[in-house]
Amino acid sequence: MNTQSSRAQAASYITTPDGVQLYYKDWGPKDGPVVTFSHGWPLNSDSWESQMLFLADQGYRVIAHDRRGHGRSSQPWEGNDMDHYADDLAAVINTLDLNDVTLVGFSTGGGEITRYIGRHGTDRVKKAALISAVPPMMLQTEDYPGGLPIEVFDGLRKASLDNRSQLYRDIASGPFFGFNRDGANVSQGLIDSFWVQGMQAGHKNTYDCIAAFSATDFRADLAKFDVPTLIVHGDDDQIVPIDASAHAAAERVQNAELIVYPGAPHGLTDTHKDRLNQDLLDFLAK
Repeated sequence: MNTQSSRAQAASYITTPDGVQLYYKDWGPKDGPVVTFSHGWPLNSDSWESQMLFLADQGYRVIAHDRRGHGRSSQPWEGNDMDHYADDLAAVINTLDLNDVTLVGFSTGGGEITRYIGRHGTDRVKKAALISAVPPMMLQTEDYPGGLPIEVFDGLRKASLDNRSQLYRDIASGPFFGFNRDGANVSQGLIDSFWVQGMQAGHKNTYDCIAAFSATDFRADLAKFDVPTLIVHGDDDQIVPIDASAHAAAERVQNAELIVYPGAPHGLTDTHKDRLNQDLLDFLAK
C-alpha cells in the first residue's frame, strides 16, 4: 500500500500529517470531473449539500471535508489557522490523488482555497470559485483601510465566550441569511441547521477561527492565482461586505469573473441556491 492510500481511513476519514482526523464526503461518479468544497465558519460540509447534490447529479465528483475542529473532524487544540486549513485541504487532495480540481470556497472556505493556492500552487487545480469569500482581508489595517474595525471581531470573540449557542442563533436569524431585512422569508429550518452545525464544532476551534478568517492577509495569495476564477457575492452581504472582499479580490485576480447577486445576503448558498448551482455548472462547463 502506498503512503497516500495508507493515510486514508475507514468511514471517510483522512489523517493529516500532524495527526488530525478530517471527515469528508465523496459523492458522485468517481470518474467525474472533481470539485472540492470548503465551508464557512462555524459550519461544516453539510452546508454544501445543495450544491453537491446538484453537481453530483450532473456527473461531477464532489468532495467536501469538515475543517479541523468543525463538524465530525477532530478538535485539535493547536493549528486553528489558515496555513493549517490550507494544508488540510492539501492532505485531502493528495491522499485522494485528485487532479484537475475545481476549488470552491465559501466565506472562510474562500480564504482556505486562496491560501491553498498561495502555499501549494495550482499543479492539481483547474479552476477556483470564491463564494461570499473573505479575501483579500476582512480586518481594517493601516494599509487596508477598507476592512472592518477590530472591534467587530473582538465583539464576536466576546459573544462566543459569553454564550456561543446564542451567538449562532443570533447570526443565523439575523444577518447571515438576511432574515433581519424587511420582508424577508424567514426559514426556521435554515436557522436550526446553522445552529446545529455551529454547536458540532469545538469551542476553542471556532474561537481561534475568528482570527483566522478576519486577520489573515490573502493579498499575496491572490497574486498567485493563474487559473480561471469565478467570484460570486451578494451586494447585501452584512457579514463580509462586498466592497472589501469580492470587488477588491476581482481587481487582484487576473481575468476573474465577478457575478454580483442583487440583494443577496452572505448565506446565498441556501437563499439563492438555484442560481448559484447554475452559475457553478456554467463555470465548470467553460
